[in-house]
Amino acid sequence: MSGDGDLFVGIDLGTQSARVLVVGADATVAGRGAAPLRSRRDGDAHEQSPRGWWHAAAAACRDALAGVAAERVRALATCGTSGTIVLVDRDGEPVTEGLMYDDGRAAVQARRLGMATSWALPKLHWLLERERAATRPGVRAAHQPDVVTRRLVGHAVASDASHALKTGYDAQRACFADPGDADLRELLPDVVAPGTRLGEVCARAAAETGLPRGAAVIAGMTDGCAAQIAAGALRPGDCNSVLGTTLVLKGCAPQRIDDRARGVYSHRSPDGDWLPGGASSSGAGVLPATFPKHDLDELGRRAAEHERTSVLAYPLVSRGERFPFAAADARAFVLGTPAGDGEHAAALMQGVALVERLCFEQLAGLGAPVDGELSLTGGATRNRAWCQLRADALGRPARLPEQSESAFGMAILAAAATAGELLAGAARRMSRTRAVVEPRASLRAHLDEQYDRLLGELVRRGWLAGAADR
Repeated sequence: MSGDGDLFVGIDLGTQSARVLVVGADATVAGRGAAPLRSRRDGDAHEQSPRGWWHAAAAACRDALAGVAAERVRALATCGTSGTIVLVDRDGEPVTEGLMYDDGRAAVQARRLGMATSWALPKLHWLLERERAATRPGVRAAHQPDVVTRRLVGHAVASDASHALKTGYDAQRACFADPGDADLRELLPDVVAPGTRLGEVCARAAAETGLPRGAAVIAGMTDGCAAQIAAGALRPGDCNSVLGTTLVLKGCAPQRIDDRARGVYSHRSPDGDWLPGGASSSGAGVLPATFPKHDLDELGRRAAEHERTSVLAYPLVSRGERFPFAAADARAFVLGTPAGDGEHAAALMQGVALVERLCFEQLAGLGAPVDGELSLTGGATRNRAWCQLRADALGRPARLPEQSESAFGMAILAAAATAGELLAGAARRMSRTRAVVEPRASLRAHLDEQYDRLLGELVRRGWLAGAADR
């Protein structure tokens, strides 16, 4: 690549791959790379090799930096899946496999702690009870990015407060809640705020990744927060709704908002604001799950012919719901008989849009400002008709960012930390708009009626305590 100016690297450790973006201070993407990650699934177990995290991240960096003047890279930051945990020894070598966020083997421990199994703390209890290595001197818990950042700098590093949240870290008090168990207490890592400089790329890591020796390694945030940064949704009232396999809604508020009964918890922005939100078990994953042999693009076109369907659906990807309410016994349902696959798909897409509306109303009911700019990200934004339906159901304009990858958010964080700039300012400057979807008044009455029907059905089934604040 020709040109000059500083470059910043974002690394995203996902479930299926490690992805890397090289981004200029002007938000231009100079390079991108990816490398696969492999999982082992067996019943409730979902594990990955922590060494595989490093090898994939290094390969993705080399891919992204091909043809790029690597010496221009000033800093980088890394995000990973929230709730993924591993035990490492004093040299940073893994002594267990990585337990992924959706590993469900710690269900007993989760119930005992009053947490979801997706949190890391129940998994840590499970490891302590089952792995002899957990009580060896010097063994510590590490989150997915910690494995990579340690290899990058060549020495022990602290975890960031964002990834540590689901391990029991309280960002407001800047400490872990006392677990009441000396062995568990010994496992808890040191923690710093996101945006903190952890060190610099060492010679060995530079040789393996193609990154320049001496580039700053910055403490990152979870993949969900990284996507919110990429969307530029960091002013109080701004919201980012990510529709992928599941639906994740994140906002920004001046005060901390937590409500486990509704699945809401808050990360802390490096700027000091709070990022409340939650993850629903509803989402776009219902379409391939319901229609495994269909062309989803063609199915979406057929669904667009049934915008006014009266079939009502609560589309769950898996058993149970976490947000906008917590109900372990919740099940997907469809009321009415679709005339065919097109109307069935339309009802599911409408149902997701109505769940999204309830998520917003629940956040607002807890005191979160949600009247700022709305950004839609995630794989489902490729379906423009679905974006339109979501804007219609919410009754507000929806912005589609040009770049919405979590790796882009980490590049923004690295740039802001290097410049000493507020993260919200850097995100607004670097997050560009691809399109804005305006709501249509013509569908408002129909969607309001369907929403009222949905609320009534959720209350009748005992999953929702009462009608949401309107």
